Amino acid sequence: MRRRSSDGAGGGERWPLSAVLLFVAFVTCFVVYTGMSLVHRQSSRSIYSSSLIDPVVGSGAGGEDAEEARGECCRGVENRELWGSSVKWGIDFKFNTSRECCKACKAMCHAGDGPCLCDSWVFCGDKDKCKEKFGQCWLKKQEDPMFPDLAESGEKVPWTSGVIFGKGEGIIGIETEIGTIRVKLFPECAPHSMVYIAEVLKSRHCVGCHFYRAEPRGLSWDESGDPIPNAGLGPPYGLIQGTLAAEGIAFRELPAEACPALRRGSVAWIGAGPEFFISLANHGEWRRSFAVFGSVLSDDLPIAERIARLPAKPDAWNDVPVRVLEAPLKFKVKRSPLKAAAGGGGLS
Repeated sequence: MRRRSSDGAGGGERWPLSAVLLFVAFVTCFVVYTGMSLVHRQSSRSIYSSSLIDPVVGSGAGGEDAEEARGECCRGVENRELWGSSVKWGIDFKFNTSRECCKACKAMCHAGDGPCLCDSWVFCGDKDKCKEKFGQCWLKKQEDPMFPDLAESGEKVPWTSGVIFGKGEGIIGIETEIGTIRVKLFPECAPHSMVYIAEVLKSRHCVGCHFYRAEPRGLSWDESGDPIPNAGLGPPYGLIQGTLAAEGIAFRELPAEACPALRRGSVAWIGAGPEFFISLANHGEWRRSFAVFGSVLSDDLPIAERIARLPAKPDAWNDVPVRVLEAPLKFKVKRSPLKAAAGGGGLS
């Protein structure tokens, strides 16, 4: 039936009921289709084509979120129990949360005083599985915190464990033909990331690891990485991007980890990895968008800057201008000697 036009407000003939229902159905289908299309476009975005410019807009968070935004994290890996020499017995040392247990360990580890008195912690937080052990917090000391002594792991394990690095500990080197970029890992913010990187270190190779995107700061940020007023925020975006997917090492998408503010030198995953980037600028506009698992030592930032200036060709990912290296830059991941790391510059 043809829809009739109205003769004006409050007058004329009314629409037939069937026409009204058809119109409502059409509007409903249009709204659903539009919503699903937006979700599909967002979820189908490739990791390789991530633009790295999607800011999380919102007001600042408080409490634990605010602490993590400042990099004051205290996270562990669930269903994982670590051995090690006990410096505090959990039988009479209990807390309500794993975060409190972690903080107790961190209180015994001061960055300026060398190795930590406590560098690992184990907390039992599942009431049903832990029973009388619920709340126990064991503070421990590892022979090597980079490769902590694992007792057991799996869904049946009720314990949550974490590691803390002292000064000169937890530093890896990303070795390229341009130079080695040393990175201080953040196991308190990204404990799952540290477990994966430890597997890469044990394999003694990183075949397939390479940088493929390189963008200097351009005219948007100064040498300290701070935004230049009224200069825009790229492109270029001041970063080098690559992959830590090593051949022969199974990579499983990493669980959500902490997202401290991105500063010059921050090393962060794109999505759930293994794609990552090193930021060469202070990207406050990317508020809590990426999981930061480490930071480049300040002395080595010039090497990252040199990589950002390597010959590259323009491209567009999701309509975002990017610079792709003409020749991918391969790298290896190795542990940095403690002596060299301790005397080689602070965190950026």
